[in-house]
Amino acid sequence: MADEDKESKTEAPSEKRISDAAAKGNVPFSREVTVFASTVGIYIYLVFFLPDGISRMAENLRDIFEQPEAWRLASSTDVVALISRVMIQAGAVLLPFFVLIIAFGVGSSVLQNMPALIIDRIQPKLERISPIAGFKRIFGLPGLVEFGKSLFKIVIVSLIVALVLWNDYYESLDSMFSDPVTLFATMASDLNQIMIVILFATAIIAMADFFWTRHHWFTELKMTKQEVKEEYKQAQGDPLVKAKRKSIARDRARKRMISAVPRATLVIANPTHFAVALRYVREENDAPQVVAKGQDLIALRIREIAEENGIPVFEDPPLARSMFAQVSVDSVIPPVFYKAVAELIHRVYANQPQQKRIH
Repeated sequence: MADEDKESKTEAPSEKRISDAAAKGNVPFSREVTVFASTVGIYIYLVFFLPDGISRMAENLRDIFEQPEAWRLASSTDVVALISRVMIQAGAVLLPFFVLIIAFGVGSSVLQNMPALIIDRIQPKLERISPIAGFKRIFGLPGLVEFGKSLFKIVIVSLIVALVLWNDYYESLDSMFSDPVTLFATMASDLNQIMIVILFATAIIAMADFFWTRHHWFTELKMTKQEVKEEYKQAQGDPLVKAKRKSIARDRARKRMISAVPRATLVIANPTHFAVALRYVREENDAPQVVAKGQDLIALRIREIAEENGIPVFEDPPLARSMFAQVSVDSVIPPVFYKAVAELIHRVYANQPQQKRIH
């Protein structure tokens, strides 16, 4: 069933799906890039900081070993003083190491994705302790990929360490019985060789994992055609609901418009296809205002209401069609219609006492 779902996800994820995933903390993140960055920090430490630090520490240890009488160990205070000196020297040597590791590790994480507080990621969930979910994580494709990367790193590192130690086996044994400076220099040289090869190995893994992580993340976010349709409906609104709302809005507007017809001064018709009801009261507007207009059945209804209320109806097809097309309801007529409408209004006021309908 899960394979069928994955096969049906053929559509690229939408911007909304990607943003929703990012809001939940589901972003592509390669741990191998962080490992590679940390390895770079370690290599920088070995090249630029470790040699001087080892030399200083070796000199201090040599002073301690060559002049043991200078360090009395008669009390616990003397022991603490000796240990404190050694620890301070060791701390001075290791401090750049920790600073570089943290800086490169955090920097690589920030460059991949900006940090954000995701409450959903820290909330307790039963699925995180589910044996079934754990089994899927371990033996699924992501788990196999992680296993392959770990195995590759273990094999490569083991081979590198074995080869380096094998080549320098006798030299390392000799350095153990010589000057401490020589011992630390030999160790630094071996570490440098090991780190160079590890650096290249982790670079290859990081590059492959970077693209794999993004490909896997993009694949997991893919959508089915149905999901695309559902998201579009949510974003744009269900077409059926929108159509229903528009229909209700039109019905309300139509009822409001029909209820305004009895307030009209005259109606211009064509003779049954179009009808435009105008209201002109000098105290209200400088120009006549369209209070209702309609086509076909609505036009007939406007004429019926006009006749019921004694409102004059003028049949002027060209004028009715033009006004219906160019003037909206509740708007005053444009100047282009002033002359024609003024003549009709004049006829209304001139003939109002004598007749109600004029052709």
